[in-house]
This record gives sequence, structure tokens and C-alpha cells, in this order.
Amino acid sequence: MSDRAEAVTEVVAGIDIATAAVRVVCADAHGRVRARGGAELPPPRRGVGGRSEQDATAWWPAVAAALRQATGALPAGGREVVAVAVAATSGTIVLADGRGEPLGPALMYDDRRAAGLNARAQEAGAPRWRALGLSVGPTAALGRIAWLAGVEGPGAAPGGAAGHLLHTPDLVGWRLTGGPVATDWSHALKSGYDARAGEWPGEVFDALGVPARWLPSVRAPATPVGTVCAEAAAETGLPAGCVVRLGMTDGCAGQLATGAVRPTQFVGILGTTYVLKGVTRDLIADPSGALYSHRHPDGWWLPGGASNTGGEALAHAPSGDLPALDRAAADRGPASVVAYPLRREGERFPFVSGAARGFVLGTPADDADRHRATLEGVAFLERLALERIAELGVAVEGPLWAAGGGSRSPLWTRIRATVLGRPLRVADHAETAFGAALLAASGTLHPDLTASAAAMVRPGRDVEPDAREHAALDASYATFTAALRARGWLLP
Repeated sequence: MSDRAEAVTEVVAGIDIATAAVRVVCADAHGRVRARGGAELPPPRRGVGGRSEQDATAWWPAVAAALRQATGALPAGGREVVAVAVAATSGTIVLADGRGEPLGPALMYDDRRAAGLNARAQEAGAPRWRALGLSVGPTAALGRIAWLAGVEGPGAAPGGAAGHLLHTPDLVGWRLTGGPVATDWSHALKSGYDARAGEWPGEVFDALGVPARWLPSVRAPATPVGTVCAEAAAETGLPAGCVVRLGMTDGCAGQLATGAVRPTQFVGILGTTYVLKGVTRDLIADPSGALYSHRHPDGWWLPGGASNTGGEALAHAPSGDLPALDRAAADRGPASVVAYPLRREGERFPFVSGAARGFVLGTPADDADRHRATLEGVAFLERLALERIAELGVAVEGPLWAAGGGSRSPLWTRIRATVLGRPLRVADHAETAFGAALLAASGTLHPDLTASAAAMVRPGRDVEPDAREHAALDASYATFTAALRARGWLLP
């Protein structure tokens, strides 16, 4: 390919707005990453009553800086970018005025100030939530919307005065296009949007006193909602007229980035915590509330659940020691003890129990034995998660995709495959910004999301179970589940 042809290759930009940083990936129609950018965000301020806030005015400058870095690294200086989409942390909201300027700090995804209002929302919309297989937890954005509307609110919009409820990508979309944009049904989920009925829960918001005029219109992810305005083009290096498409939450975008976009495909994301996500044709309702579903851009469903354990269980070892511990743990073979490596109170997936606590059955022989037991414990939780969704009638076919930082450990991935008795397929670009780029490409470089994933996601590599360790790990798994049942956390 000539330099001239290379310079005009069309690309899309995916933006990931995480808690601490913004990341941008520019990729072409074949999934090749052509440029990256990044910028830091101020850390959230956490305080009394479970409050968690961030300066929402910092989002756009960080996004613009990350885009400038990425577009500046492209051969044509950004002129080749034809579409952009944004993914962000689920459940972060801010109230804005008629110009899109924040009226106060953003209330973060983990803010618990409205736990009581969320309990009222659960009661007011009980039939709706049962049909959706959802429960309104203490950190749901829905309650914080009611808090903003109530007398306890910050007074930024007294009496329900004109205001716009914005999720993080909505504010960024406003800056990109120069005006208000619709939100996507993924970011709107924890705000109460009913993707099954295609409506906001009016009975719940009426009961909580939320003005209907605050609520944005909602569209499917990948829907075009405008084009980059001249002012945003000057700040970001994106070309004016570049299409702005709706994104999805960070967890959903990370799933898409693995290529798990069709029914029966699932991915186990092993980061700080363990998350299982997949695709089903029909909505799956879990009476326990452990599994809940986003809506797929093409109308299918994305059931998933997030555990309270995962990679954070490795906090016992400095990161520099982990490769050495992995080697020692691989040499010793299956652990002599069984561990449930939960480092906080309560579990939310694959079972729900506020009483759950971590445990170790027995005394580890040494650090390698303890480390190996921790790796196995997370793998046991993953197997329990797959068994739980099977009980709900969900089929998982083919290899289970593997993503997240934990999937970079060959030993841990092999242990997971052996415990599950099935191959794990490790994804190459399982990052949120790349998933957002797939959504930007849907309808732009490719007809839809399925076509985007087929053309842009690399096949990954398969890790097979180790037959030599299967019997020992099976026995330890039986001990693990028996211990959970004996403590009353897991139903018989």
C-alpha cells in the first residue's frame, strides 16, 4: 500500500471515560489500532454517607486532550476519522443547565447517598423490575436522580426548574455536537430506563417527584445523534461533520471488544472483580437479582453479573512478585487448601449474600500454595457463575472468551479452563475504548455491530484444560461449594 493510500485510510474513534482517566483508540475497518490517546481525570471525592463525587467540568477537557493526542498521531492529522462513540462508567450522572453546563458535581456510580430512595423506587416499580429481572440496588442512579429533584438536593434547580439529566457520554456528546443528544439504553439502565418496554418508569419517577422534562430521549447504541461541530473539531482534531454515534457502558463495551456479540457467546472478564457477560436472544429474568441484562444494540439481550472478588484477591503480593509466584504455583500443582478469596463484605454474583465472607479451609504450606489456592478460588467462582446461568436456561456455546488483566496470566487462564472443563479464548483487544470504536464503526464502516465485530476483532488464542489436574480441581470445587452451602450463603 502506498503512503498516500495509507494516509487516507478511514478510521473510527472509541472513547473510554473511566473513573481516573480517558482513553481513546482509533481503529480502521480491519480492527488495526492506528492511534491512541489518554488523559487523566481528578479522582472522585468520597465522604460521609457514602458520597462519591467528581468534577464533571473536567470530563470534556480530558476527552479533548486525549482526542488531540490520538488524532495528532494519525497520518492525516485526524481528517480520516469518520465516526466516534463514547463509553463510560455505568451509573454516573450530573444535572446540567440549558447550555449543558453542570449545575453541580457528578454523582458517581458508587455513590450511596440515595440508598433509601432506591429502596422506595424498588417498591414503587416492583412489577416492572420483576419483568426485567432487575433489582434497584443502593447505588443505582435512579435514587440519585430523585435526590437531585428533592428538597435534599443541592438547590441547583429549585422546584424542578429547567434542567437536563446527563450521563457522562451525554455531556461529552453535547460538547461534540454543540447541542443536547439522546442517551443510549445501556447508560440509562441504572437510571431506571426500561429497555423491554422502551420507556422511562413513569410510575416510579412520579412517586419520587422527578420532573419528566429532566429525562433525555433514549435510543439504541450505535445510533447516530449528530455530527462534530466546528468548535469541537478545533479542540479535538476530529473533522467537522464526523458522525457521533451512541456508545454503551464500559462493561458492555469491554464485552463487545472481545467479539462476544452473538447469542450463546459469553466472556469472563477478570479484572479487579470477576464479571461474566454474554448474549441471549431473549430476556433472562433471575429472581435473585444476581444476573441482570442490558439490551443489545441489535435488540437481543446482554445478561451479566459482577462478583465482589477477582483480581483484587491478589493484593497479598506486590505486582512485581506475581510472575514468580505464578511460576512457583505452577510447579507445585493444585493447592492443598480451598479458598474463597473475598476481600470485602458480601457477595453479589453468582449468588447474593450480604453475610458472605472470605475463607481458607486449611493452612497453606507456603506462599506458592496460598497463591495457587487464591487463583483456584476465583476459578471456582467462575464455574459457579456458569452453572448458575445454566440453571436459568442460558446456553454457552464454544470457548468462553477471557478478558481483563487476570487473563494475561497463563497459569490463571489454564486453571480457569481446567476448572470449567472447556477452552478459554483470550481476547487481544478486550478494552473499553476498542469496544466503543466497534460501535462507532457500526453503520459507518460496517453495516451493523455483528459485522463490525466479525471484521475488526482478532480471533484470539485458545487455552485448553489440563487433564492432569482435572480430578484434583473437581474435588476442591466440590469442597468449595459445600462450604458455601454450609454457611447458608448458597442455596442447596
